[in-house]
Amino acid sequence: MIATGIAVTTLASHDLPSVASLGLLALGSLLCGMGHGPVTASGSHLLAPRTPPARRGMIFSLKQCGVPAGAMLIAAMAPAIGVVAGWRAGALACAAWAVTVAVALQPLRRGLDADRAPAGTPGRPGAAIREAVSSLALLRDEPALRAITLAGAAFGVAQFSFASFFVAWQVTALGVPLAEAGLRLSIGQAGGLVGRVVWGLVADRIGARRVLILCGLGTALSTGLLALAGPSWPEVLVTLVGVVLGATAVGYNGVLLAEAARIGLTLGPPGQSGRVGAATAALQAAFALTQIVMPTAFSVLVATTGSYAPGFSLCAACGLFGVWCLRGGRR
Repeated sequence: MIATGIAVTTLASHDLPSVASLGLLALGSLLCGMGHGPVTASGSHLLAPRTPPARRGMIFSLKQCGVPAGAMLIAAMAPAIGVVAGWRAGALACAAWAVTVAVALQPLRRGLDADRAPAGTPGRPGAAIREAVSSLALLRDEPALRAITLAGAAFGVAQFSFASFFVAWQVTALGVPLAEAGLRLSIGQAGGLVGRVVWGLVADRIGARRVLILCGLGTALSTGLLALAGPSWPEVLVTLVGVVLGATAVGYNGVLLAEAARIGLTLGPPGQSGRVGAATAALQAAFALTQIVMPTAFSVLVATTGSYAPGFSLCAACGLFGVWCLRGGRR
């Protein structure tokens, strides 16, 4: 579906009426989103029953390393192809990569899909909708899942704002050249990649909730420092803060998903997936809503105040709120 969505977007053209091109772009984006949406929940559903509890944090964190690794691969591949053969070729190369991965997974499907409903099993009308509602109801019924979901969404405010505004903030507020600002973002994202592995290892030793609290405190500290930063700050200090922010606000995802999987496993028979997929889907729904709403709120704060400080202060406050949710979720 992701490949189909990408292919649809390449049909947009200046030669078509604006409404038609916008419609194709919207349809392509919708298809890509529908293809991407189930990936995290289904991945957790497959991994959870096959993962030793003592290695859960590490394995889920390694899985999440595929996100930045894939982004780096596409960032290197698509522009190079686009320069040689045009932007459509670059986009279609991404679609081809998605199809290649899907085909490569086919030999593994028999074992991975062993717990699926038998072929030909009739589905009841509205069953999918009821299942989705049931998944979201877990946030109401399971305090531990609700706590980590609120915390994850709160930390996500800084994660999305970091990716969206860190470069623009450096250029406009600090007077940093664009290329240098982009390099610092790359270094910070690299910190997130390393952080995912390190936090996974640590979580297997001291517990996921403690690691998430540390990440929340690191997120609050680093975004609070960005709110105070100015043109007089040493370049190395800005870079260091960006690395800490990347390591904490980007690096926590694997541990968060591992904890959601642990909770989901407790909601079903031992040795099975329980409701791992449902618990992860509920968490991801809240996370996606944060991704839509909070960068807009950050932009509004910048536009109305003329400063990035209120936006980064919002990130710091959300980080502390997430820590509060995790501490309260122990009860």
